[in-house]
Amino acid sequence: MPKIVFLPHETICPEGAVIEVEPGESICEAALRNDIEIEHACEMSCACTTCHVYIREGFDSLEEADELEEDYLDKAWGVDPDSRLSCQAVVADRDLIVELPKYTLNMVSEKH
Repeated sequence: MPKIVFLPHETICPEGAVIEVEPGESICEAALRNDIEIEHACEMSCACTTCHVYIREGFDSLEEADELEEDYLDKAWGVDPDSRLSCQAVVADRDLIVELPKYTLNMVSEKH
């Protein structure tokens, strides 16, 4: 069973985490199931950028982003070549190392 290693994030996951994930599950679904509260303002419908993550290892094991995801990534904060929307990045059969960005672009935050 593949694992996702979440690198430490100051507020969301201060200690980092290692979770097991079923192939076919999105990174966002797996994180939320393990109490890693990735923002997902559009409820994982690929209509925002709040679940943007960096795939530091294992990027090539993911299916390519489709045009809609690419369009949203163009609007995300701090995008780099390893960026994906975690609601669209579906785990295959390899382990991943994921970094959560310091900021997201969210006009309305549920937590404030």
